[in-house]
Amino acid sequence: MTRDGASASVAATRRARRFGAAGLLALTVAAGLLVHTLLPDTPATDIAGDALYAAAAYLAVVFIAPRLRPLAVGAIAATWCVAVELFQLTGLPLAWGAMFPPVMLVLGTVFDARDLVIYVAAIALAAAVDAVSTRRTRPRD
Repeated sequence: MTRDGASASVAATRRARRFGAAGLLALTVAAGLLVHTLLPDTPATDIAGDALYAAAAYLAVVFIAPRLRPLAVGAIAATWCVAVELFQLTGLPLAWGAMFPPVMLVLGTVFDARDLVIYVAAIALAAAVDAVSTRRTRPRD
């Protein structure tokens, strides 16, 4: 394959990864909203919501930077999720959510250490799936 052909193939792969991430992100957000609004508040729905939030963070990073490898995407997504969870210790997300409830969907309300474990596990799973998927679709030089 010529150098221009390889460049075009890489660009097409990144475009496909970005569009795939956008579609999966939309589905993940929709699933998260359904869990949040339609299901009773239980430990299981809380865990599901946390896992969907982490998956959405991962997919958002892929959408923004499709050239990043899964490990880097996972590190960025995990940093975001952990930072948001630690920010809840300030009480600001709870106060802001009381004034404007949609804020709670992005920043949560109160700190829960269990959330940190769920975020890391969900992001590790997303990165593993992404790594397998990316390996299969990466153009050969």
